[in-house]
Amino acid sequence: MVVTAELLADRMKFHFGPGPMILVVGGTVLLVAASRLIVMRYLVRVDADGVTISWGLGRGRTYSWQEISWIDASEIQGRGTTTRVARIHTTDGRRHWLSTLVTSGFNPLEDFDGDFRRVVGRWKHSTSASRRVRPEKQFRDRITPTKFAVVGTVVFAVVLFVVTVVL
Repeated sequence: MVVTAELLADRMKFHFGPGPMILVVGGTVLLVAASRLIVMRYLVRVDADGVTISWGLGRGRTYSWQEISWIDASEIQGRGTTTRVARIHTTDGRRHWLSTLVTSGFNPLEDFDGDFRRVVGRWKHSTSASRRVRPEKQFRDRITPTKFAVVGTVVFAVVLFVVTVVL
C-alpha cells in the first residue's frame, strides 16, 4: 500500500522524477523486506536449559531457569480484541515476551493455556519456591497502547504546531 501511494503521489502532483522515486520506493521495499525477515527469524525456544531468545542474528541469549524470577501472561487490549502473550521476568529486572506463545482473536493459538502451563511447570520444576518472586508493578505496566497513542498524538500535535509557528 505504501509503494502504491508513493507511485500515485509521483504521478499525481508531486513529480520528483525517476531517480528520487526509485530511491523512495526501493527504500520502502527494502525496509519492508528487512522487517519481515527479522520477524520470520525471531525465535523463542524452551528446553531443559531454560528459555532461548534469538532476534534472528547469531545464537541468541539463553536465560537459565534460575535466571527467571517470574513467568506470567500479559493481556493487551486493542483493535477490538484482547491479545495474551507469555513473558518472563529475569532476576536482573528485565522482561521478555515469548513471541511464540501469543494468542488473540485475530490470530488464535489453539492451546495457549496448555502451552503456557507446560512452560510454567518446567520453570517450577527447575527452581525452588524461594527463587520465584513476582515483580512489583512498574509505571510501564500501567501504560496501554491506547494511552501511548493518545500521548503520542498530543506530543506530535504540539511539535507540529511549534514547527508551523516557527517557520
